[in-house]
Amino acid sequence: MSLRQLEYFVMVVEETSFTRAAELLHVTQPALSHQIKALEKAVGGALLERTSRGVRLTPMGRAFLPHARLAVRSAVQAERAARAAAGAEGGELHIAAVHAVAVGVLPEVFARWRRAHPGVQLFLHEHASPEALQESLERGAADLAVGPPPTRWTGPVVPVGEEEIALAVAFDDPLAHRSSVRLEEFADHAWVRCAMEPLVEGRPFLDLVCERAGFIPRTVVRTEHTSTAVRMAAAGVGVVAVPTHAVRGGIGEDCVLLSVDASWKRPLTVFSRVELAGAAAAFTELLRGSAPYGTAAPAPDEPTGGYDRRAPSPGQPTGVS
Repeated sequence: MSLRQLEYFVMVVEETSFTRAAELLHVTQPALSHQIKALEKAVGGALLERTSRGVRLTPMGRAFLPHARLAVRSAVQAERAARAAAGAEGGELHIAAVHAVAVGVLPEVFARWRRAHPGVQLFLHEHASPEALQESLERGAADLAVGPPPTRWTGPVVPVGEEEIALAVAFDDPLAHRSSVRLEEFADHAWVRCAMEPLVEGRPFLDLVCERAGFIPRTVVRTEHTSTAVRMAAAGVGVVAVPTHAVRGGIGEDCVLLSVDASWKRPLTVFSRVELAGAAAAFTELLRGSAPYGTAAPAPDEPTGGYDRRAPSPGQPTGVS
C-alpha cells in the first residue's frame, strides 16, 4: 500500500468517477484502475464498485475512506511543515480561525505578514465555533489555529492575547448612552445568540451568567456567525455578547458596545498539532506583537475556552471549571 494509491482512491471517491479522477491526477485511466486494484489487493477486498451512475463505496470502502483521507492530509501537512521549518520565506501557511477572530483580528496581521514575507502564501480556514476549529486542526486541515484555548489538547498552545467581551446594542436602546451596565439591567431585553458562545460549567455561558443575575435570557434569534449576530443587534433585534475586536476591527461600529461591570475576558491562543517552527512560529510571534485586542494572557492550567471574570461581582462566574 502506497501514499499514491491512497491519493488515487480518495480522488476517485470525491469525483465518483474514474475518468474525472484520472484527468485531475494527470494519469491514464488504465493506470489509475491498476493502482486501485493493487490497493484493494493489499487491503484484502473490494473498496469501490462501478454502477451506472458512477462509482460508489463498498462497506469495506466506507470503513477505509476516513483513514485514507487522514493519511493523505497528514502527508500534505508533513510536507508543508518540513518546508516551513526551513524558514518563513517561501511556501504556504494554512491558518484556521474562528469567525470573530478572522474578521476582527487577522486582516491587519495578514497585511503585516504580507509586507514582511511576500513569498509565503496564506490560506485562511474560517469556522463558526471553537469546537469546529479544534476538530478541523485535528484532521490536519491547517498548520495552526487561532482561537480560544482548546480542550484536552496535547500539542503546543501559545497565548497571544485576550479578548474582551462586551454587549452590543442598537443606538436607540434605552441603555445605549451608558459606558458600563449591570447584566440584570438586561433582564427584559431580547437576546441574539451565536455559535461562538462557549460552555462554562457544562452550560452555555450566557445562560449561566444570566441565571446568576436573576433572569433567563429571552433568545429570539440564533446565528452561526458573530458578524451576523452583531448586525442583528445593530438593527434592534436584540442584544448580543460579542468580542469587542470583532466589532471595532472588522464589522464596523454601527452599534454601541457596553462593558458589563468590569467586563469579561477570554484568552486568545495559537495552537498546533506539532511544535511551531519556521513560518508558523514567525506568524505566531507577529500575532503576539500585534495584539490590538489586548495583552498576552498567561496560559491556563486546563484550557477550556471560557471567560475569565476580572474583578468579579457577586452572582458572576470567576472562570470555568
